[in-house]
Amino acid sequence: MTAHVPPGWPDGVPPAHTPGWEDRAVLWLLDQCPPDYRGHDAWRRHPFALAWLASKHLEGQVVAMRDAWREARVALGPQLPPEALPEVMAQIEAEGIRLLAASRSARLLLEALKGKVFAPRL
Repeated sequence: MTAHVPPGWPDGVPPAHTPGWEDRAVLWLLDQCPPDYRGHDAWRRHPFALAWLASKHLEGQVVAMRDAWREARVALGPQLPPEALPEVMAQIEAEGIRLLAASRSARLLLEALKGKVFAPRL
């Protein structure tokens, strides 16, 4: 049976439980976090901890983007030229979609690091 990755598995990370996958997962997870996270050696040595922290970080960012979406028209509208608000709103939406996908990917890595084996669905 060949290795399988579920929908939402992060690009550039080999399938779970294949050679080198954890190293690539750590790099991907660090890319999703603030740059200061790279300075914590324990998180590189313990990928499960990093995946848990990255998942929490991404969940927080999703909440922040939802809040921004709800508040942007009132908070930014009076301060921006009329043509700018739709552009800003579209970018908030796009970033929210990206963060949701990254959050799902981080959760999948967390599950794999717990030992879950993903199998194709029929």
